[in-house]
Amino acid sequence: MKVLLLENIHPVAVEILQARGFEVELRTSSLSEEELLEALPGVHLLGIRSNTHITSAVLDKAPDLLAVGCFCIGTNQVDLAAAAERGIAVFNAPYSNTRSVVELVIGEIIVLARRLAEKTEKMHAGVWDKSAKGSHEIRGRTLGIVGYGNIGTQLSNLAESMGLRVIFFDTADRLAHGNARRVKTLDDLLAAADVVSIHVDGRPGNAGMFGAEQFAKMKPRSLFINASRGMVVDDVALRENILSGHIAGAALDVFPVEPKAQGDAFESVLRGLDNVILTPHVGGSTQEAQEEIGYFVAGKLAGFALEGRTELSVNLPAVQAPQLHAGHRLGFLHVNIPGVLADVNRILAEGGDNITAQYLSTRGEQGYVVTDTLDPLPEAALAKLAESDYTIWLRTWDA
Repeated sequence: MKVLLLENIHPVAVEILQARGFEVELRTSSLSEEELLEALPGVHLLGIRSNTHITSAVLDKAPDLLAVGCFCIGTNQVDLAAAAERGIAVFNAPYSNTRSVVELVIGEIIVLARRLAEKTEKMHAGVWDKSAKGSHEIRGRTLGIVGYGNIGTQLSNLAESMGLRVIFFDTADRLAHGNARRVKTLDDLLAAADVVSIHVDGRPGNAGMFGAEQFAKMKPRSLFINASRGMVVDDVALRENILSGHIAGAALDVFPVEPKAQGDAFESVLRGLDNVILTPHVGGSTQEAQEEIGYFVAGKLAGFALEGRTELSVNLPAVQAPQLHAGHRLGFLHVNIPGVLADVNRILAEGGDNITAQYLSTRGEQGYVVTDTLDPLPEAALAKLAESDYTIWLRTWDA
C-alpha cells in the first residue's frame, strides 16, 4: 500500500510505515485542492499537517484512500463528515505537542512583559538602551486562559508554578488545576486578566470569536497571545489596539492566511509593530514534539490499515482491538441499525466459523465490528456480508 506524507512530517513516521511494509512518499510542502486531485489516486494513507485541506471534492477523487492522519492536534482542515460517510478514518495527535506549545506561550509571556524583542532589536542595530521603562515581572500577574483543554490546563500548571494567578473560561465543564479559578463569562476573564492567552479549537463556531469588542473589554496595557487558530482572531482589530496603546504587546503563532511552503512570502497587518512577536506556526515545532507526533499518528494509520483498529479515530466508531497475533480478522463498517451484529454472527456461524473474539462500537449513523476467528473466513459468508444493504465496507486480515 502507498502512503503520501505532506508538509515535512518527521522521518520517524517514514521509518515506522516502511517497517510495516508500506511504500512511502514524503513531500516538504502542502498541496492545493487541484494538486491533491492529481496526487491521491493510488494513495491508501495520507499524512498532513495544518496547511493541507481535505474537502469532499478531494475525497471524491481519492478512490483508494483508507485513512487520513493529521500529524498535529487539529482536524478542522479535514471534512470529517464527508470522510466518515465514505468510511475513511481520520486520526490526529491530540496530546503529543502540548508541552511544546505551552513552553512557547510561557516564553512569550516573559518576552512581552520585559519587552525583550525591542531590546534585542536595538542591540542588533548598535543601540544601548538600558532602561526598565515598560518592563515588568510576571510574578503576581493574572493569566486568563480561554479554552481549558489539554494545552490550557498544562499552561495553567506551569504558569502557576512561576507565580502567576490563573483564571480560565471554557464553554465545557473543566476541572480546575491547582489554584486556577473558573470565571463564568469571557467578559469576566477579559476584565481581570493581565495576559489573555487563547487555546480553543478550530470548530467553525470559534471563527472570529475575538475581535474589536473583546479587545475593548481587556484591561488597559494588557498582553494578548494566540497560539490556537488564526481564524479565531481579527488581526486588524488587534493592530488597532496595539497602535492605540490599549494592548501593550501581543504574540501570534497562527494567522488567518498562512504560506503553503517553506520560504514563501508572509503577509500580515501585524508586521512591523512594536512588542509584537510573530512566529510561523511553530508552537508544536520542536524535535521532541514532531518525533512523538510522527510516532503516534503513523502507528494509528498502520494499525487501521493492517489490523482494522480505530481507537482514537475522530470520525469513525472507535474500536480498540488488540494486535492480531493468530487466526483471521474481519472488519465490518456498517449502517447503524438494529440487528446487524446478530446477522454477522449468524452468517459466520452458518459458514462453520467459530468466533474467538469480537469488539464493536457505534458512532452516530455508523457501527463498526471487529471479529476474530481461528479458522479462515468463509468466502460465501464474506460475499453475503459484502452484498448487504447496510454494508459500508468489509475488510479482512490474516495474522
